[in-house]
Amino acid sequence: MITRCGWASSDPLYFAYHDEEWGVPAHDDRHLFEMLILEGAQAGLSWITILRKREAYREAFDGFDPAVVAGYGDEKIAALLADTGIVRNRLKINAAVRNARAFLDVQREHGSFDSYVWGFVGGEPRRNAWAALGELPANTPESDALSKDLKKRGFTFVGSTIVYSFMQATGMVNDHTTECFRYAEIG
Repeated sequence: MITRCGWASSDPLYFAYHDEEWGVPAHDDRHLFEMLILEGAQAGLSWITILRKREAYREAFDGFDPAVVAGYGDEKIAALLADTGIVRNRLKINAAVRNARAFLDVQREHGSFDSYVWGFVGGEPRRNAWAALGELPANTPESDALSKDLKKRGFTFVGSTIVYSFMQATGMVNDHTTECFRYAEIG
């Protein structure tokens, strides 16, 4: 019997996401952009909702190419608002476009978004040792600092809780519970 983190329910999408992706250190800028947009889209919703729509998001947002998303105009935004495959929330869609533009600015300034965000954890994943899901924080001083800096740079839907979820998802922090089989595998 495999022991997983308590949030990874019986849904096969949760199993795959938990077992193969969540908490694994990610350094590809396009993937980091995708996760930033998806975490923002999740605000107020369950993560399984976003996982079920992830492929539709990838198609609708041109494979999460930030250079393409940054160029979206009114016509593309209207098409996204009509796309039943994604969360059709005007604020979240506009945030994705705005965040793509800010993302490109960060890349120009830091060489990559990866080097920028990973700098908030000293370039190495933070490894916590939570025994139970209830011990995990909603935010940390690092997520507070990253959130504040992202907002200063023009990003939206990047509150500290959303940013901490992004940090967990992209392996900037290992928040698998200690009894979870992935805790030791990720290190």
